[in-house]
Amino acid sequence: MIGQSVVYETLDRLGISYSYTEHPAAATIEEGRPYWAELPGTHCKNLFFRNHKGNRHYLVIFQCDHNLAIHDLEQLLHQGKLSFASEQRMERYLGLRPGSVSPFGLLNDREHHVYVFLDEALKGYTHLSFHPNDNRASLNIKFEDFVKYMDSTGNGYEWIRLYD
Repeated sequence: MIGQSVVYETLDRLGISYSYTEHPAAATIEEGRPYWAELPGTHCKNLFFRNHKGNRHYLVIFQCDHNLAIHDLEQLLHQGKLSFASEQRMERYLGLRPGSVSPFGLLNDREHHVYVFLDEALKGYTHLSFHPNDNRASLNIKFEDFVKYMDSTGNGYEWIRLYD
């Protein structure tokens, strides 16, 4: 199966069932949309940020049809000035490359450095899908199993309202 084996091993250990679909590399939402059309629920957009000092990192997860301006996000999160984290930071903290960011990258964050903000609107979906840390596949899980996974990571997270 395409994706980091730690993802599948962790989900299996937690008793989380999932469906899995391989597809051509999809580094953007637009590229991946045709491959997610038949999946239940919604695919999620995952953005990785750092604060101005570079000593805090945030993963922001929301429904893929929405966009967020960084300035608006700064106002919502109250974390100061934000910028997208570099490829080197992404590799260091999530063990991922651009285009493959997902909450499953938290499995590579052994020091639990990354803090996660999840959009409240995701609670309205029965299933969520993400890349399994590789953009050549999509993994779909039930919403409640996603929460179970998040609780198991050891990373701090909170639900916030990102958009109306």
